[in-house]
Order: sequence, then C-alpha cells, then structure tokens
Amino acid sequence: MFNIVEKRRWYFLFSSILIVLSIAAMAVSAVKFGQPLRLGIDFTGGSIFVLQFDQPASEDDIRTVFADYGLEGAIVQPVGSPEEHTWQIRTREVTASEVGSILNALEERVGEIDRDTLTFDTVEPAVGSEVTHAAALAIAVAAFIIVAFMWFSFRRVPNAFRYGVCTIAGMLHNLIVSFGFYALMGILAGWEMDALFLTAILTVIGFSVQDVIVVFDRIRENIPRHKTEPFERVVNRSILETIHRSLATQLNAMFVMIAVILFGGTTVKPFIATMLVGMVSETYSAIFIAVPLLVVWEKVVARRTVARATA
Repeated sequence: MFNIVEKRRWYFLFSSILIVLSIAAMAVSAVKFGQPLRLGIDFTGGSIFVLQFDQPASEDDIRTVFADYGLEGAIVQPVGSPEEHTWQIRTREVTASEVGSILNALEERVGEIDRDTLTFDTVEPAVGSEVTHAAALAIAVAAFIIVAFMWFSFRRVPNAFRYGVCTIAGMLHNLIVSFGFYALMGILAGWEMDALFLTAILTVIGFSVQDVIVVFDRIRENIPRHKTEPFERVVNRSILETIHRSLATQLNAMFVMIAVILFGGTTVKPFIATMLVGMVSETYSAIFIAVPLLVVWEKVVARRTVARATA
C-alpha cells in the first residue's frame, strides 16, 4: 500500500514555501500600496462609472481623461462584449461638478456616451469600513462553526477536538495562499479587493471543509474496523480509499472555472481565479496538510504519554 502520510515532511516543506511566498507578496503590496491587498472602493469608498460609447474606445484614452482630473489611480475595465463598447471605471470619490466635466471631456476626446444607460454610484468610506469589519467577522464566525461542527460530528471518536483544529489549519493554509495570490495579482495586474473577492474567500472556506470531512469520516469508520493497525496506517488507508472521489469532484469544478477564466468577462476573472487557486490549495491541503497534521499530533501525544509512563 502506497504510504502518502509517510512523506509528510515534504508536504509541510512545500506548504511552508507557499506560505512564505504568499506573505512576501502581501508584504510587497503593503509597502507599495499601504495594505497587504489593494482595497477597492467597496472597502475604502469611491465612485464607479459605467459608460457605453457609440464607438470603440481605448483604455488608454479613457485613463488619460481621468488622469487629467487628478484621478491617475482609476481602474478602467471593459464590461460585456467588445461590440457593446461599455467600460467600468473605478476611482476615488468624485464630486457632482467633476462628473459633468469628466463626461464632457470623454465625449470630446473618446466618443459619444449613451446618457440613458450611464450609471454613476458612490460608496461612502463608512460603508467600506463596515464591509471590512463584516468580512473579518464572517471569516472568524466560519472558523468557529467549523470547529464546533467537526467536534460534534466526531464526538464519538477519541480526541474529536483535534479534527476541528486540523481542519482550521488546512483552511488557514488555503486562505493565506489565496490572499498571497491576490496580492501578487494586485501588484502585477492591478486587482483590487472588492465584494466579489469576499465571496470567493468565503467559498474557499467552504471548499476547505468538504474534502477534509470525507477523509476524516473514513478515518472514523476505519478505526474500529482495523483496531490492530497503527493510527498512521489507518489514516493512510482512509486517504487512499477517498482520494479518487475527491480528485474527480474537484477536477470537474476546476475545468469549469478554467473555461470561465479563458472565455468569460473581464470583471469576473479575478473572482473565478481566486476560487480556482483556493480550490487547488484546498484539494492539496485536505490530503497533504490537514490529515498528516492529525497524524503528527497523535504521534506527539503518544510519545509524550510513553515518556511520562517511563519517567
């Protein structure tokens, strides 16, 4: 029987490298932008324009117009199909008087704007602060619920609390990798943290539980079936019995996400890409991080128990 758990030191080393690189990306982002992840207007407050031109428009031309009004940091993105000539511009908060001047300048230098479909929204900084606190609270509540759920589900298994803690460790691994990826893309491609990013992170948290539960549940079933086997061997057997189902399920979802990234709209790509990275990390951490951590914990406790007995 192939022993996956036996090579856990290599998995831990690889994950350590990923975590260090992720933290490094967030540190570079903090130095460059003032925060580990570039915050969008959903968190900091600002204005959003959605403009439809009557002819093809250049991103550089639109950006130049906004820069002339002191909005050099404006994020300009196409929306919908190229034939619609629709663009979304996110920038700092713009006053009512500036809006009219900007629209006139765009019509003079870029093209006529369909005023009937034009949308302009402003997010107050206070609202952005509330979203930030809500995001942190949602992650904390999700972590608590996971621990409680795992403890209740495995309450008949010895040391049920460990299963919940190991699940949280795998979840944190996935969150750090996802944050690091988004920080890197913020540096390279200008991605900003918005409400969709929060949705992606909460989805990653959900992903982080499903595969771990499958393996842990099989461990619970195999412990009474193989009482004479060491715990590490029971765990390894459980992984091998469930790995094919986990990979088949996850790969189906990954293929769909890759298709959306390749052929979908620009605005949803950061959202889908973050979920894809989180799912890849979750598939890896469920098998190679969370479950091996349970084995390490069991062996450390057993070693200490023997040491106390012989002392």
